Amino acid sequence: MCNLYSFRKSPEEVRALFDYPEQPNFPPRDVVAPGQPIAIVKGEKANRHFALVRWGFVPSWTKEMKPGKPLTNARSETVFEKPSFRHAIRRRRCLIPADGFYEWKGDVPGRKQPFHITGPDNGLFAFAGIWEHWTSPDGSELESAAILTTEPNAMMAQIHTRMPVVIKPDDFTRWLDHSRPDGKQIADLMRPVEDSFF
Repeated sequence: MCNLYSFRKSPEEVRALFDYPEQPNFPPRDVVAPGQPIAIVKGEKANRHFALVRWGFVPSWTKEMKPGKPLTNARSETVFEKPSFRHAIRRRRCLIPADGFYEWKGDVPGRKQPFHITGPDNGLFAFAGIWEHWTSPDGSELESAAILTTEPNAMMAQIHTRMPVVIKPDDFTRWLDHSRPDGKQIADLMRPVEDSFF
């Protein structure tokens, strides 16, 4: 699963690719980990907007935050059925900017080989994401997100059994369009990216 990724580009580079009006000064990071604030791009009507949310999905119906492993990933094959994710995939899709992600290969704990998997020319790309808004019993609010995963392509299958879903720039608008909550217009986007991408 994708539980660490890199986000090493300048705010100006990110804004240029994702085309949002905000001008955040969000610093580049070599390693982004679960529980940390992450940059996402939301779609609101015909516009895109930058937001900072917590990486670790909290369903809107959760009564209280419990300690434990956060929901960092959602399987694309079951995201429309799982109670935790089925509302968000229909109404709260997002793009998660990144320039790489980390996976480890091997079966022996402590001896696994790390891989930093990057996109074309080490450039920016987008993970398919979902986000949610949660209000605690005391009234405090939290927005959180998860990365969608899919079966690996042939290249990634040599390293891991899953890989993140990648949304290409030509498909940004379609991924963020919530006008058809059945999801049929995005089904073809939730597949492994071609081997040559990474």
